[in-house]
Amino acid sequence: MSIKQDIQKINNRVDSCQRKLDAAKARGDNAMVSKFTDDLEKLSKTQSSLKHKQQYDLNKERRDLSDMPFSREITKLEQADLGQLKKKVKGLVIVHPMTKIGKQLRVDVMTGFAPKPF
Repeated sequence: MSIKQDIQKINNRVDSCQRKLDAAKARGDNAMVSKFTDDLEKLSKTQSSLKHKQQYDLNKERRDLSDMPFSREITKLEQADLGQLKKKVKGLVIVHPMTKIGKQLRVDVMTGFAPKPF
């Protein structure tokens, strides 16, 4: 399972625990309040750990791409036939500016990163 899906599951569990905690506080059930408070603490620690892991992986990917010796803008003609371009240039990685990695790299247009000029 991906980190993104794990984070979403944790967020759903946090929301559920928060609603149950609010209901237990309204009832005055101290045992349940302490149980849900402990659960929320554990879930928030797990959530924080997963977000840190996700950020670490994104930074690692950004470093790998920025260390590639060659990068340039992908033209509209090349964008029309990306499959042909990827077959021609081995190891080509294309980054779109609206993706997380694109925002991390601060690219304004579709950019190709490759180990050799293309």
